[in-house]
Amino acid sequence: MTAAHEHRIERVGQAYKEANARFMARLATASAEEAQRTAPDGGWSAAQIAWHVARVTDVFADLVEGKRPSEPVAAGFRERPWAEIAASIPGRLTASRGVSPPDGVQRDDVLAALSASEARLLAALQALTAERGAGLAITHPAVGTVTLYQLGEWATAHIIRHNQQLKRVLGR
Repeated sequence: MTAAHEHRIERVGQAYKEANARFMARLATASAEEAQRTAPDGGWSAAQIAWHVARVTDVFADLVEGKRPSEPVAAGFRERPWAEIAASIPGRLTASRGVSPPDGVQRDDVLAALSASEARLLAALQALTAERGAGLAITHPAVGTVTLYQLGEWATAHIIRHNQQLKRVLGR
């Protein structure tokens, strides 16, 4: 492995761990009842937001592990900086059915799911080779084409985005 690859994996993994720790800490401050309370705007409860985050992180881990399909990057593909990608993401997205939370999600269950999904994603990133990281990509309507490397950055941005939502729902 090259030093650049190792550094990138370490940087992405550390950023993800820090974002997930902040997210989990915010959720842990809520009582079980608060976590299940539907948002004032009729949106998801705090527990449902966390369930969604854990489920999406599992999807990212599946992609990095190769359990879901990716494509070789096209000839001449240039990886865009994450800041450029993030700036183009719409303010509000609709979650697909597979990552939309069910009713009745419990805070403690989703805290455990968040820990488990973090462990899975970090292990997947550690096992990712430089060739797969830079040479395989997925295309999604919200972000365009991103490499497997960038899925770790997307996972981090996803948690940060939902931590802001969690803050609004919990009022802290």
